[in-house]
Amino acid sequence: MRIGLACYEFRNGDTEYNLGQIEKGLTEAAGKADLLCFGETFLQGFDALCWDYEKDRAVGVSRDSETFAQLKKLTVKTGVDLLTGYIEAEGDALYSSCVLISGGRTVYNYRRISVGWKEYSRTDAHYCEGGVTEDFDYRGRKLRITLCGDLWEYPERFRTDGVLIWPVYVDFSLEDWKREEKEYAEQAAKVADTVLMVNSITRTPVCHGGAFRFEKGEIIEKLPFDREGILYTDL
Repeated sequence: MRIGLACYEFRNGDTEYNLGQIEKGLTEAAGKADLLCFGETFLQGFDALCWDYEKDRAVGVSRDSETFAQLKKLTVKTGVDLLTGYIEAEGDALYSSCVLISGGRTVYNYRRISVGWKEYSRTDAHYCEGGVTEDFDYRGRKLRITLCGDLWEYPERFRTDGVLIWPVYVDFSLEDWKREEKEYAEQAAKVADTVLMVNSITRTPVCHGGAFRFEKGEIIEKLPFDREGILYTDL
């Protein structure tokens, strides 16, 4: 199985642009990857929320929305499965979630369990976290999903002998990344031998992106910072 990690730019609050980026990535990966993975909250952008629920509820998308229908159609059109982070709306609740769509069908939906995706001093009970961490089967392989701060706050809940996929949004400076990428590799090694981490690029604020394959605490493959691209890796 071949997985692509898409280090692409998103624009905060511009779902149409971000959908176009997802389509661009899936088209590029057609015939090259079985699954293409984007970063945390890629669909709407990590800073798309303003913490006023009456405004934010229009930002979230549900799994029965037209936006999701478009994502499903893209996986059928390109023949590439999709994993992406997004702001999920279900009823009156909002979550930072990550979905895997295969052949027009939702295979798995994960909700972040740590609170760092929101400004929790300004939010109310509408802004929620998930409670389930588990392995699931994908094309005969065991996968588990974690989002950004989850793996720092609750590493014991993500231990797996399968492959861990770790979408993040991390806006370290390039100088800080010289230190942090090794620390991320070492943190990943606490829970799984093989961890695939993907970050996004943004212009405001500046986020340098990057994508990594970690094996037993070592960086064995990575993309350069500040460059849109796809890291293809074979499992």
